[in-house]
Amino acid sequence: MKNIFTTKKIRTYLSYGGLLFVAFGLISFFLIASGIKGFISSMEDKTFDLRQSILATTPSRAASKDIVIISIDDASYEYLLGKYGEWPPPREIYAELINYIEKQDPTAIAFDLMFIKSFKSQPKSDLALVNAIKKYDNVYVSMNFDDLPFEVRKPVDLPKQLSVSVKNDSKIDYLSDTSNVRFNNCRAILPQILNTSPNVGLINAIRADDGVLRKIPPVMTYKNIFYPHLAYIVGLKYLERQKNTKFSRNIDIDKDNYLTFDNRKIPLDKDGGAVLNWYGPDKNRPFLEIPYYKIAQAISGESKLNYNFKNKIVYIGTTATSLHDAKSIPVSKLFPGVEIHATFINNIIDNSFIKKVSEPTNIAISLLLGLFIGIVVVRTPSIIVALGTTFLTSIGYIFITYYLMKFLNLWVAIILPVIAILTALIVAYIIKYILKSRDFEHQYKLATTDGLTELYNHRYFQEQMIVQVENCKRYNSQFSLILIDIDFFKKFNDTFGHQSGDAVLVQVSQKLKKNVRATDFVCRYGGEEMSIILPNTDKNEAIITAQKICQAIAEKPFKLANDKRSEVTISLGVATYPEDGQTPSAIISKSDKCLYQAKENGRNQVGY
Repeated sequence: MKNIFTTKKIRTYLSYGGLLFVAFGLISFFLIASGIKGFISSMEDKTFDLRQSILATTPSRAASKDIVIISIDDASYEYLLGKYGEWPPPREIYAELINYIEKQDPTAIAFDLMFIKSFKSQPKSDLALVNAIKKYDNVYVSMNFDDLPFEVRKPVDLPKQLSVSVKNDSKIDYLSDTSNVRFNNCRAILPQILNTSPNVGLINAIRADDGVLRKIPPVMTYKNIFYPHLAYIVGLKYLERQKNTKFSRNIDIDKDNYLTFDNRKIPLDKDGGAVLNWYGPDKNRPFLEIPYYKIAQAISGESKLNYNFKNKIVYIGTTATSLHDAKSIPVSKLFPGVEIHATFINNIIDNSFIKKVSEPTNIAISLLLGLFIGIVVVRTPSIIVALGTTFLTSIGYIFITYYLMKFLNLWVAIILPVIAILTALIVAYIIKYILKSRDFEHQYKLATTDGLTELYNHRYFQEQMIVQVENCKRYNSQFSLILIDIDFFKKFNDTFGHQSGDAVLVQVSQKLKKNVRATDFVCRYGGEEMSIILPNTDKNEAIITAQKICQAIAEKPFKLANDKRSEVTISLGVATYPEDGQTPSAIISKSDKCLYQAKENGRNQVGY
């Protein structure tokens, strides 16, 4: 009993090991196969969007009240068209806007508008804007990088004061040709601004393959030089004012892909992007928005604006649908670009950027969950318990990933672990089925075979005799039976001992199996007697087989216990259905008489 228990235990452990190996192989396949990997990555992005959409509706995810957006919305767009008769309007309106807001001491004024080239018809208007920007050290303007062909636009050299120094100890390759944050061309703004103000930042963002914008790179490269994102430098301006520190253009990115500043860290992904933590729309938008036309009317004295911009970050940008600056983000299909940049700043204020868990960690989680489910399924007899555990584990894990994102800002994968759970469930049931099949085969073998000789036992012999008679009656065929007795077997036991007798039984059994067909049934009839049932075999064929067996046994001495050898012979009796009988007992009786005849005639021969 102890050996059986140990064997089962070993088999169980081997099955668990096999489960782990198969699960690891399948997960590795998912990761290596580019098409499947891309599909999993795309689905994982969708789970991120779903979690962010749910989180954005919670009261704790309100946007900062220190950020206000002056929006050129649909109403403001109509107001400007009606007043100036064209778009874009004269740039002096932005100079007036700057001067109006600066009277209230804002933290920063940032334009999500690019002032490209001078209007030849309005040089004074451009100059008014340039002078307003130069007048204040907290006004920020934007530009962007792209890869437009050199034949269309010649790349310009940017002033050194716009760049930042980056110490990069991470594996992010900012200078690779395949990098998402390396660009070959620049959409430059007015040179009067570029050459006089250091407060120029980029407004580039990184869209995924599905077109959804989930991340923004804090720094990018152009001509192998690093430049900061506009929202990044505005966010640091806010911290500078709050903590009375000075903005540094020296950036460190450590080996763990963290961009560090002011005792804070921005986690970057492998592409150098910072994954944004989104704020939910209230009734309309997450941030306070003031339409531009209301401020324009306040500037002209037409009306009064009851709002104080003191210590606020004021972002100015377009939200009008006709101006096409809306993008798809995780929590909205159409989201103004200016609010995306405001979200980046809000993440800096909250220190709440999303940290994407590494791929090896997600694989390890997947393997552990898969192994757990595999063990439960293999060891649990109830299918309801197994499926219930799988379902609850999957749901529980999904809830855990949700709360990790909510409280720790961690993006832990869902799709790959769930695939691992389902894969483990399927593999475990396959293993369980194989183990049960083997157990059944083992039990069946114990019930139908002789433990010493490994021949079919007497009970199985009797069952097969009935089956063969029925088959022959149904198909009008015949079968033969050979009964075998080892000559002078008692002498082996008395002379050489029972171990030698057992050795003779085992070796005779092996030779019988070697000298018959795979379709024949070799059985231990009892004691030293054995039998062979030969389906679809007539009397002559059976006699030939019996004589061959008789000769094979007698031609070579058998090895006994203690390295002794001895000659062994057998006597055989042959009977055939239906000529020698119509029932199993009749066939057995006839074969037994023939066996007795062989013994009477001197043994070591076939009686028939």
